Amino acid sequence: MDSQTSTGAYFRNAKLFTPVKLGRLELDHRVVMAPLTRLRTDMPGNIPNDMMATYYGQRTTEGGLIISEATVVSSNGHGYFGAPGIHTSEQTEGWKKITDAVHAKGGKIFSQLWHVGRQSHVDLQPDGDLPVGPSEVYHENFSLTPNGWVPVSQNRALTIPEIHAIIEDFRKGAVNAMKAGFDGVELHAANSYLVDQFLQDISNKRTDLYGGTIENRARFLLEVVEAIVSVWGGGRVGVRVSPSGTWGGMGDSNPQALFRYVAEELNRFGLAYLHVVDPRIVNNVEKEEGYVAPVAAGQLSKIFNGPVLAAGGFTREDAENTLQKGDAAAIVFGRFFIANPDLVERFKYGYELNSYDRDTFYGGDERGYTDYPFYESQAANLQIT
Repeated sequence: MDSQTSTGAYFRNAKLFTPVKLGRLELDHRVVMAPLTRLRTDMPGNIPNDMMATYYGQRTTEGGLIISEATVVSSNGHGYFGAPGIHTSEQTEGWKKITDAVHAKGGKIFSQLWHVGRQSHVDLQPDGDLPVGPSEVYHENFSLTPNGWVPVSQNRALTIPEIHAIIEDFRKGAVNAMKAGFDGVELHAANSYLVDQFLQDISNKRTDLYGGTIENRARFLLEVVEAIVSVWGGGRVGVRVSPSGTWGGMGDSNPQALFRYVAEELNRFGLAYLHVVDPRIVNNVEKEEGYVAPVAAGQLSKIFNGPVLAAGGFTREDAENTLQKGDAAAIVFGRFFIANPDLVERFKYGYELNSYDRDTFYGGDERGYTDYPFYESQAANLQIT
């Protein structure tokens, strides 16, 4: 028996390939596809298209879960040219092609609801307005516009009526996700975007009910979750957080206390899961492949009463070890899913993985998107040659 066959036999019996229940979702395995921004919608309109349906369909497994790429809920929530929305009827109709493709192969798909907040540029805003955020705090980052990557514009602070309007946009996005045929929704409260900007005190300098104390800074998140749960029920709603994230100029004076409070408060909604991502990039330096920060998922799994999904540079072996320790209920994979449409099968049988092409991650056509080979076709080609 060769080493690849031996390794494959071991992983076919691994916990990674045992059933798991996430709220009202029952899955056949614990390999979850991450929300991956790919920027390939039809423009103008940020409308999901047939090419995207092919991409998602390729990566679907029976009884598996896909979390969609971040999907904008408000007209002023865009920060990346080509990212999909779910705030118009055309966008909602476009998503139906994708949910149909996933369901045709027996998979499940959640819509990740998103507002970028200050992470934007005037060229992407309605009528060229300033981007919005909890406070007028400048940060150095970039937004993708029709003219390429450019420094973000200085944002302005949201008024309380505007905050309430965006909460309603999240609720409408949840309604549209249901119309589009999704199996549930995930709130993007991570990675320096609007909800995260409200949470962390480096970006939230407000002195009203949405700023100051941890309780006030978490208010926006909890009100958005309440609005989404009113549509779907808690068992079909997840929340993504990044307690260790520093990308986008993020940080907090007491992250342990902040995210402990967040996890405790989320318990009252009966959520499907809490999705915890640890960053692979720190101070603009990418961590080595397979490095998993020993911070957030394991800690929050002891506070959050429901299942925890862990993400952050996992290898197959790291994933299995994390599951065996009880630090997560399922593992979320990103870059490996980009390059391996049949990632679940490759993991299960110990097949070699395709390498990913980072130059094709954001925007473009089928190259680096739908043209990565499946293992069976790859092996057949090798035999022919």
